[in-house]
Amino acid sequence: MNTAAYKAIRVGREKKLTEDVLSIEVPLEIRLNGKEYSTTMCSPEDANELVRGLFYTEDIWRGEANQLSITSAWNEASNVFCADVILDEMLLGDGYSASRNLLSVTSCGICGSPKWKPTKGTMVTNQTEEVSSDFIPGLFTKMAQFQSDFKASGGSHAAALFNKRGELISIGQDIGRHNAVDKAIGKCLSKGNLTEAHYLLVSGRLSYEIVSKAFAAKTPVLAAVSAPSTLAVDFAAELGICLLGFCRDDRFTIYSHPEHLNYDA
Repeated sequence: MNTAAYKAIRVGREKKLTEDVLSIEVPLEIRLNGKEYSTTMCSPEDANELVRGLFYTEDIWRGEANQLSITSAWNEASNVFCADVILDEMLLGDGYSASRNLLSVTSCGICGSPKWKPTKGTMVTNQTEEVSSDFIPGLFTKMAQFQSDFKASGGSHAAALFNKRGELISIGQDIGRHNAVDKAIGKCLSKGNLTEAHYLLVSGRLSYEIVSKAFAAKTPVLAAVSAPSTLAVDFAAELGICLLGFCRDDRFTIYSHPEHLNYDA
């Protein structure tokens, strides 16, 4: 199974409790001949086939099927999904020596890292704001006005930071979701106003990596146009972030820390 059910609060014409089915996101740590090789974020089903195809397309190995032995299982000690690969080093291809060897299965910044390192630090404190039910949709309307790259190409993502009053303080645009977030945060760092950031809006979906960036910026509310992954919701709940998904038109779904927003529905 690549999905799991999560309880949430759906806000639109009325407020109601709901149960959403989300895509499961897990860190897959790949070990080659007993040594840590790299980590990628993925859906857990068909992990062996993922690694096999990955090694082939990245020119790490392109031999016969029986030359590659793969065993995958959840590692309780390290809290990651592990794939142990056994391969004769004489069969390693040119791709093995590349500095970044992994396909970014969920297009996340952690992909290719040698080791899975969960976000740590002080939990984001409760900063309850009184808002109307159309406040969040209004922020997305404001962000859309500055998405010039998307309007021109249809192939660009955006991330925007707003203060408590709903005023735009920075926006980043990039072909990658994570790059757009980094740009928006970087602009605030350059201007020295990151502490004013209260809402982080992103186009597309939410993965663990986006949540970790919101946590680093200490933004209490993270909202996205599309769905979050299970890992995104789990970490947002742990880190004190109010996570909103499916922010479209006049509705959105709250997956964690609804106490950050007091709204009329």
